[in-house]
Amino acid sequence: MKILVAITGASGFSLGKKCFELAPKEKYLIVSNNAKIVANKEENIFDSSDISAPSASGSFGIDIMMITPCSMNTLAKIANGIEDNLITRSAAVMIKERKTLLLAPREMPFSAIHLENMLKLSRLGVIIAPPILGYYSNQQNLEDMENFIIGKWFDLVGIENNLYKRWNS
Repeated sequence: MKILVAITGASGFSLGKKCFELAPKEKYLIVSNNAKIVANKEENIFDSSDISAPSASGSFGIDIMMITPCSMNTLAKIANGIEDNLITRSAAVMIKERKTLLLAPREMPFSAIHLENMLKLSRLGVIIAPPILGYYSNQQNLEDMENFIIGKWFDLVGIENNLYKRWNS
């Protein structure tokens, strides 16, 4: 299974990086220019301006792509078919290949435009999953909160995990 994690914007970078770190191998990371300000160079990180990178082609075979966090700019571009960087091109490939794509919008409140773009993508099968806590898992600290959110994202894309306490009636 090949997993691609993309990070857009700088806000929430640590959550996206942790999602990448916890994902099983074989994994790749794309960091937008804005997110690069706080990013460290690591193995398998692609430059978002390199639209010739492997994930820009359906033949590379990415199975899951998660944009965590996803800026509203990136979400809008994906919703409207704008493929001006590696992240938006890779997302377009996931949609055309009918592969799993999860977007974690990070801004609030959502405007009507944001909601329309999310609805448009949801109707195409894109998973819209903002980083929202579920308090039933009794998080005690920031790490617990991050593990809950990432665990829920992994659940949604079919990655087995034990990152958070499950609902127990």
